[in-house]
Amino acid sequence: MEYIYAAMILHSADKDINEANVKSIIEAAGLDADDSRIKALIAALEDVDIEEAIATSAIAAAPAAAPAAAEAVVEEEEPEEEEEEEASEEEAAAGLGALFG
Repeated sequence: MEYIYAAMILHSADKDINEANVKSIIEAAGLDADDSRIKALIAALEDVDIEEAIATSAIAAAPAAAPAAAEAVVEEEEPEEEEEEEASEEEAAAGLGALFG
């Protein structure tokens, strides 16, 4: 993961994503740089448009997060509705009790 993060940092800084730059970021983070992993990363990113990949990832992640957020909202609303129903039943019972003294 740290190798991908290094590439993303270089991309956001408008720097070339090459072996030397990735290695310098990995080493600056206090990690041991693995040259074969760096070469594999550079080769894998050769034909990738990083901006497009980020946009696609953000679009794909948003719908996946939406149902979970909606479910959390529904779960929060349900207990309130139940409490309101219980309160209404108690008020109705108290009103009937007043009728019969």
